[in-house]
Amino acid sequence: MFFQLISKRYEENSTIITTNQPFSKCGEKFSDNTLANAILDRLLHHSSVIKNIRAIL
Repeated sequence: MFFQLISKRYEENSTIITTNQPFSKCGEKFSDNTLANAILDRLLHHSSVIKNIRAIL
């Protein structure tokens, strides 16, 4: 279902996703490395990745 959402939005709409997990652990979350790679491929194509943002309290 998540893959279908990302595929539908691919190159059509902006999508913001936040996580505290590295990309290397996506296969564990989706329990399928091929599906995780396909999702990451669509998410990271034409994207900007911002790392290590800390909240200012």
